[in-house]
Amino acid sequence: MTASTPARSADRSLRPETVKHYLETIFYIQFEEPSVRPGRIAEWVGVSAPTISVTLKRLAADGWITVGGDRTVRLTDRGRELAESIVRTHRLLERWLTDSLGMDWASADQAAQEIAPGVSDEVAARLDEHLGHPRTCPHGNVIPGRSAPYGALSSLAELAAGTPAVVRRISEVAEHDAPDLLRRLDGHGVITGAVVEVAERMPGADAVSIMVDDRSLALGQDIAALIWVEPIRSTPARRASR
Repeated sequence: MTASTPARSADRSLRPETVKHYLETIFYIQFEEPSVRPGRIAEWVGVSAPTISVTLKRLAADGWITVGGDRTVRLTDRGRELAESIVRTHRLLERWLTDSLGMDWASADQAAQEIAPGVSDEVAARLDEHLGHPRTCPHGNVIPGRSAPYGALSSLAELAAGTPAVVRRISEVAEHDAPDLLRRLDGHGVITGAVVEVAERMPGADAVSIMVDDRSLALGQDIAALIWVEPIRSTPARRASR
């Protein structure tokens, strides 16, 4: 009986790659949505409700997460530290793949997902230095431990018509739920740093028409909600100094 106990204990342990995948997923959802629920994690990872229930119990038992009475999932300090390390490496790889190798957004995201598990902390640190310590990934999401290079943001879905704004960030939800959207936005010039303006809202169509570089592009409200912009505020003319 005693000899079999370690085997049963080992069976209850999650593989390191599984732990990392779930912590990364929880980190992304926690940043983008009001709360993290088991159903949303299951949807993101692509597993059944019973599987997610068992996995979350194991993650909680190992001190990576907490699950509240209302089923809200949160990272512990330990879980957040590991999640931030994983996300940091992923976003640095995306930056390298796009800036140095010229890959498109969606392809870079997929490649980074595949490469990241084999990248050590030392390699990530050297890559960070090589890139000049960027503050965001190509889509404007802040690299953990850095400050955002922009001010308060609004979603494009909420931007008033006629107000010019600079695209600052594309939601992680877009990267995961709609990778083809990244290619579409990239192809239409809706990239970080681009100036956009809502030309009109289409009554009954749940869509908006935006202008990018004098070109018109129609987007559904659900898509516009995934694009975060910084409105361009007009500033009064400065008085001439003496």
